[in-house]
Amino acid sequence: MIRRATVLFLAALLPLLAGAGQAGATGYRYWSFWEQDGSAWTYATQGPSLARPADGDVHGFRFSVSEDSSDAAKPRGTADFATICAKTPPADGGKRVALVIDFGTPQDAPSGETPPPSRTACAQVPKDATTADALAAVAKPLRYDTNALLCAIAGYPERGCGDQVATEKSPAPAAKETEEEGSGPSVGLIAGIAVVALLATAAIWQARRRAS
Repeated sequence: MIRRATVLFLAALLPLLAGAGQAGATGYRYWSFWEQDGSAWTYATQGPSLARPADGDVHGFRFSVSEDSSDAAKPRGTADFATICAKTPPADGGKRVALVIDFGTPQDAPSGETPPPSRTACAQVPKDATTADALAAVAKPLRYDTNALLCAIAGYPERGCGDQVATEKSPAPAAKETEEEGSGPSVGLIAGIAVVALLATAAIWQARRRAS
């Protein structure tokens, strides 16, 4: 009985110890597509090959690793239409679309590749042009996969398309800690171990009582 109680104690302790580490997750390395609303970026609800911007719109692209649209990195910078298209006068029968192209960080780059500097461009295209058309006018070469997923802008990255990437998420910090960060286990973990140890002691005591 005592041995069985000890096993139960260890079995209950393992999940607590596992929870103290980092939880694995799966992300994807890809180009996300954004629309500027005032000074804020919003994740586009349709792909660039379907979106048909109006004259004066600002659309953005960001290369990064993310799990889904909720944690996708936004294009950086504050450039607006007036700034990006300041030197591009309007033309009859066409429209101007401002584009922000953010190639991301070295941490998000595929192995062996370095992201180019972020850039902006003003695309002057026909009135019925899509965002993909505007992008093709200013940032060739573009690369797509067989499912029409945008894989590369201006040749970056050279390889891959929406590749799966192993990521890690740190657990939420404890509400209150008595030790300085990094000096030892959190209060929550210590309290959990103490509770399990108390239960195990009670089980061992009960087993000895029955044996006697």
